[in-house]
Amino acid sequence: MNKLNSAFAWCGFLGLLLLLSGTAARAQAPASGRYSLEGQWKGALTVPGGSLPLMITITELADGNRFAVLDVPMQRVNREPMTVTPRGDTLIFEAEQAGCRFVGRRTPDGQQLLGIWQQPGYATPLTLLFVPPTTAATPKAFKFPPPYRVEEVTVPSVTDHLRLAGTLTVPAGEGPFPAVVLLSDQDAQTRDAPYGDFALFGNLADYLTRRGVAVLRLDDRGTGKSGGDSTKVTTEDRMRDAQAALAFLRARPLLDIAHIGLIGHGEGGNVALLAAAQPLPPSFVVTLAAAGLPGNELLTQQRPSLLLRAGTPDTALLSLARRQEQALTEAQQKAEKLRAAGSNAAQVATYLEQQRMRQRVEDKKRLDAQRKRRRTMLDIIANTADNAQAQAIVANMVRQDAPALSPEALQAATARLTSPWYRYYLRFDPRDELDKAKSAVLLLHGTADDMVEGQTNMDILVKGLKGNPRVTAQKIEGANHLFQAPTTEWPLLNGQPRPVVSPAALEAMHSWIMAHVKE
Repeated sequence: MNKLNSAFAWCGFLGLLLLLSGTAARAQAPASGRYSLEGQWKGALTVPGGSLPLMITITELADGNRFAVLDVPMQRVNREPMTVTPRGDTLIFEAEQAGCRFVGRRTPDGQQLLGIWQQPGYATPLTLLFVPPTTAATPKAFKFPPPYRVEEVTVPSVTDHLRLAGTLTVPAGEGPFPAVVLLSDQDAQTRDAPYGDFALFGNLADYLTRRGVAVLRLDDRGTGKSGGDSTKVTTEDRMRDAQAALAFLRARPLLDIAHIGLIGHGEGGNVALLAAAQPLPPSFVVTLAAAGLPGNELLTQQRPSLLLRAGTPDTALLSLARRQEQALTEAQQKAEKLRAAGSNAAQVATYLEQQRMRQRVEDKKRLDAQRKRRRTMLDIIANTADNAQAQAIVANMVRQDAPALSPEALQAATARLTSPWYRYYLRFDPRDELDKAKSAVLLLHGTADDMVEGQTNMDILVKGLKGNPRVTAQKIEGANHLFQAPTTEWPLLNGQPRPVVSPAALEAMHSWIMAHVKE
């Protein structure tokens, strides 16, 4: 059981934050006393053993209504819609299907919301602080110009007859400089790879460019300013885009043509390894949480909400969280009765441990059943060539798993699960081309990754690359799938913890690249 599922066993409400779903309902504008709420409201939700930073962003609409979304970067919850209902100086935020709500009163200065976060069986005080609208922390958002060259560029893909837009950052000085292309994880993303107010690629580009490495980051096909259709792209298409980016950098002045590489996150890491097995490969590759498991196995192991994508209610997971919370409450009540009846501390501890063991066994059975059903659905997708027929079957299975799903969300989930990318990835095996990859390779995996388990996938990749003498594998302690540092290491910004890229990961990448350049 991965770290996230283990957390669900004793912190069921964390899972609920992943389940906020559906279509945002627009709140009625107050009859009087209209005031602007537009901006970001940040706070930290108290959880057992620590806190969970979250942010609610409110946009004032032209028709007088308000639109709100929730971001919880630690749980990779990105722009999840919520309803917002103002009543004078009191605001009510709700995710009805998940049973979550926050009722807060606006302070006279308009800078805070003081209230209570509520969920079934759990309520806690929560203070949200107002932050005026800002952009993600990228080099373009710095108050002062960064100490390097920044250029908006367009990369042509001759093979696919499209153009990719991006940003090239080049260190100050004469050069020539080593350079890298950043390749994003699955699903189309813009060049900074933003998750809430955490921009993985924006931060990577700034860190490396300040230290002598030029960086090209691109909007994926069909996103941002790039051409193409994001709904039809496959892993193989993304590899050709990576090759086009390499060719672009090789023609640029100030860059060292002998030291141009790829850094890929998640699926982007596998794309980089594929490119390393082709003619004119990159001189080096860095992977961040690349998969070693075949696509169908990796998708089977991932959480159901990741299959349907953020914004889709995972009712099975919701039910599990509620059952776990109820079981824990009942066990604690029984323990109190045992103490009252004269049981000593050792007897009570033994009872609680027995209940925990029984809960773990039950959770494993449910998880195995969910994965078996998920594998069945993925097999149907992979083996049903008629897309209309596959969509009808998948829609029925998704509807049974998530009966509260709106027709629009059901259609979107079904389209995603039967998309060209999904069909390709279900047959994709990262091991197939590894023996042809002769570039220098650095494999990085976080020990807290709950999407691509570090040790298992790293071992598979290392085995597949055993014929390459220039492979280094390293685990980054405490880093999650986004390679964020552990929350205990987050700096405070305006009194609130701010996620940052793991310093250990940054140093590992930079030192390895510079050592490779000196070879």
